[in-house]
Amino acid sequence: MHATHQATAPIEKGRDWGTALELGVLGAIWGASFLFMRVAAADFGPVPLVEVRLALGALVLLPFLWRARALFPARAWPKLALIGAINSAIPFVLFAWAAQRAPAGIGAIANAMTVLFTALVGMLFFVERLERRQSVALIAGFAGVVVLASGKVAGMPVGAAVTAGATASLFYGFGINLVRRHLSGLPAAAVAAATLGCAALLMAPLALLQWPTNPIPAASWASAAMLGVLCTGVAFVLYYRLIARIGASRASTVTYLVPLFGVGWAWLLLDEPVTVTMLLASALILGSVALSQARRAR
Repeated sequence: MHATHQATAPIEKGRDWGTALELGVLGAIWGASFLFMRVAAADFGPVPLVEVRLALGALVLLPFLWRARALFPARAWPKLALIGAINSAIPFVLFAWAAQRAPAGIGAIANAMTVLFTALVGMLFFVERLERRQSVALIAGFAGVVVLASGKVAGMPVGAAVTAGATASLFYGFGINLVRRHLSGLPAAAVAAATLGCAALLMAPLALLQWPTNPIPAASWASAAMLGVLCTGVAFVLYYRLIARIGASRASTVTYLVPLFGVGWAWLLLDEPVTVTMLLASALILGSVALSQARRAR
């Protein structure tokens, strides 16, 4: 028994390091999505940019859907389309709209409210109990949003962008609850492919109507491609691999990394300032997320 323990300990330690590295990579990728939106949103416009993101993300994940296609009967597709709109199309557009109007870090910080909104939506609409700790966390999180919205970055008010980002996180909260209740028996990567594909089809007419008439610079095309392929398609594959290996609760700790990377990438590559208001809001929101998840993790 002692010999077995000695033999397996390095493997477990290596696996822990591998998990930490994967969480870090995923946080860096999702944090970069706000950078890519900031670069491309002005040239594409929110709806065309999101259409490119959805279509490319769905294409990357299509093999997973093809492999599980027998599990997706015709009657399931209207539900998949509705969830695709709520969990992808609408929040993606709101974040892209915010990226036109505020630094990339603002959207990344607002995105962290998703965990709290998921708990709130679960209580209000799906008869889930909200513990006292979660109630306190919600109040602290909303205080963080108010602090973030009240600030200025480089003399520019960001209240509208913060509101859009927080609303996007609320849609994510609805989407996560709907996926849990209606699609939980299906392979997660296939569900992601189906919902992203449906969202792309729903958005296509509007994207064509709003497609920019001016040529789109190469940097914006590259950013849109990275947003779709890396930050949507590849990131979902990484995320679901982590969930399968370490569970949803531990995988969700990536929530803490996304704002840090989002603000860091924008500061490093776009020279966007990091303000005291952003730091205070991040502390409030991430602290509230940690508080809301403390009991579940334990």
